[in-house]
Amino acid sequence: MKILVLTPYLGTTYGGTSKCVKELVAEVGRIGTKVDLISTNANGDTKLDIPLHTWIKQDTYRLRYFPCWHKGDFIISFSLISWLIREIAHYDIVHTNTVFAPLISFAHWLCRLREIPYIATPHGMLEPWALSYKSYKKQLYYHLIEKPVLQRASAIQTLGCSESKNIRSLGFNQTVIISNGVHRQEFENLPSPEFFYQQFPETRNQTLILFLARIDPKKGLDLLAPAFAKVQAQFRETHLVVAGPDSVGFLPTAQSYFSQLGCLQAVTFTGMLTGSLKDAALGAASLYVAPSYSEGFSMSVLEGMASGLPCVITTGCNFPEAGEAQAAHVVDINADEIADALIQFLSNPQQAKAMGAIARQLIFEHYTWDKIAAKLSATYEAVLLKQ
Repeated sequence: MKILVLTPYLGTTYGGTSKCVKELVAEVGRIGTKVDLISTNANGDTKLDIPLHTWIKQDTYRLRYFPCWHKGDFIISFSLISWLIREIAHYDIVHTNTVFAPLISFAHWLCRLREIPYIATPHGMLEPWALSYKSYKKQLYYHLIEKPVLQRASAIQTLGCSESKNIRSLGFNQTVIISNGVHRQEFENLPSPEFFYQQFPETRNQTLILFLARIDPKKGLDLLAPAFAKVQAQFRETHLVVAGPDSVGFLPTAQSYFSQLGCLQAVTFTGMLTGSLKDAALGAASLYVAPSYSEGFSMSVLEGMASGLPCVITTGCNFPEAGEAQAAHVVDINADEIADALIQFLSNPQQAKAMGAIARQLIFEHYTWDKIAAKLSATYEAVLLKQ
């Protein structure tokens, strides 16, 4: 069995999707499936500085980058298209990531032409909020291009039961739930927070609330600002850490939300955190918050929970299982509810600590990459058996 995985981007600017694609491909390769990953050198306003047009051998898979022209999330690569035309027939299954992307649409069309089964992973891009955002262009693209090829997909990978339900409501019944995951060993012993305090000294001796996501309209910073202002008025020692890249030029708007409410002095915008600095931020935080309007299945929520942090997440994060397991405080997409949940944690530290412990246990038992990869490998085998 030989699998081709395609994503338009792997740059860190694009957030958790880039990371989860590479992690899952690596783990699928580790259990014995032959898998190749191809992408472009897009990375927001810049380009990745990596070798092009050649296989880069990873531990358990091969990776190949192609040059592209891109503006934001709109990415075109004629060399990748040419390579697909020449090479796609050598693969048993093609697995694509994201939708509303010309490269992905072309791959789906080519698979149909060559009669190669394909699996599509929308990564939350077919959620109601996502479909309504810039809806005119999306609706046109969806009905003319996206819907016909998704109807022919052998499977549509959804990241949770909520996303599966929403996609089925669009008329696609071939969904399979395969979530994102984490590597347990990365979260069992987080480093000292001292490294984070050294980089951002204003956070020392503060009760830190961590927001770990891209600076983007759908991430709910317009809700977090009034929520945090309410929290800060009651708990003056609280400090909000907004950690994530500004991939769409939204940072000035996000900062204005807090400035208008008089709490910007208690907010640190760190930019994107990676590696040991991100781990130190997770170790320094007392609470984690994800006020998103819409997610597929947030990698950063998994990381917050795996770190043992008490988490406040909205229903837009598509993780009802966390609430059902009492592993996170799941609230409606509403500033007052976000604030009240944070205040409840701050007022009851023992309750918060207990929920953080349940969160870590839930993630370690059900959402590690080895378990997720086994499910995906079984899906590949099932698709081939139907051919």
